[in-house]
Amino acid sequence: MSKILYPLKFNPILKSKIWGGQKLKSILNKQSDAKNVGESWEISDVDGDTSIVSNGALEGKSLRYLLETFGSDLIGNKNYQVFGDKFPLLIKFIDAKEDLSIQLHPNDKLAAERHNSFGKTEMWYTVQADTDSKLIVGFNQDMTPEKYLSHLKDNSLTEILNFDSVKKGDTYFIEVGRVHAIGAGVLVAEIQQTSDITYRVYDWDRVDDQGNARELHNDLAIDAIDFNMPNNFRVNYSKEQNTPNSMVSCPYFTTNYIEVSGTIKKENIKDSFYIYMCVDGKAKITAYGKTEYLNKGETLLLPASIESYEIQAEKAVLLEVFV
Repeated sequence: MSKILYPLKFNPILKSKIWGGQKLKSILNKQSDAKNVGESWEISDVDGDTSIVSNGALEGKSLRYLLETFGSDLIGNKNYQVFGDKFPLLIKFIDAKEDLSIQLHPNDKLAAERHNSFGKTEMWYTVQADTDSKLIVGFNQDMTPEKYLSHLKDNSLTEILNFDSVKKGDTYFIEVGRVHAIGAGVLVAEIQQTSDITYRVYDWDRVDDQGNARELHNDLAIDAIDFNMPNNFRVNYSKEQNTPNSMVSCPYFTTNYIEVSGTIKKENIKDSFYIYMCVDGKAKITAYGKTEYLNKGETLLLPASIESYEIQAEKAVLLEVFV
């Protein structure tokens, strides 16, 4: 087990988006001069957007370097056997000032065949939502490819989509093949497979400053939509203090809700890295005598080689993620 590794922070990778706003700066304290910051990639191993360590002795090193250098000590033996020098998750905060495009993601098989990529199973935890904000998740009626294409053709797709009112704490599991969109006024934490493959099917007839519409992917999307998916996307979870409350557990990741008040002693018995996203309050995490503070909007990676650690807070809400 590597004693070199410690709780790791990374520089956020901020992405300007046509639909982005100011909440990543005003609520989560991200630093940027851009006016439409839509996404903060907290931990990323996407090609061209690899996270860089921001703390401690490994400051300036990339996540890819850590994987190649420390391997299973970073992500766990089983994960290293499956993923090798590729980090399996992409961790984000997303601020939608305007509605995101209506979209979906392909499964592992399609993504591998078409894009040499993982699929993109994901989940959202609502950090903040304006009054009357909504998310689009799935259809509001039984759907067939023929009915879907008919509505797509006559520009009435929104008539068959399910609009779900959303508030702080609401959590959604977005499986591959499910049509979805984050609505205007919603700030979410997103946990997903490492993939940047999105099929856009409708973008509200938007154009950019040069009058250009964004590319749509309807030819690819029709084979990727799961028209028989049940509407069981809302995640119900308990909020017992100082213990992990199960939110989502799927083959790609497990996410727990932890409300910390006082001290929690933890042992890593999962043969996995742990990620902590602070979605409210502030906490500190201590391992091997080294302490890192975690403020609202910050994310921390605990390498798999860390066998025990403590989480302390007066009051904080953390999302705990592992594979």
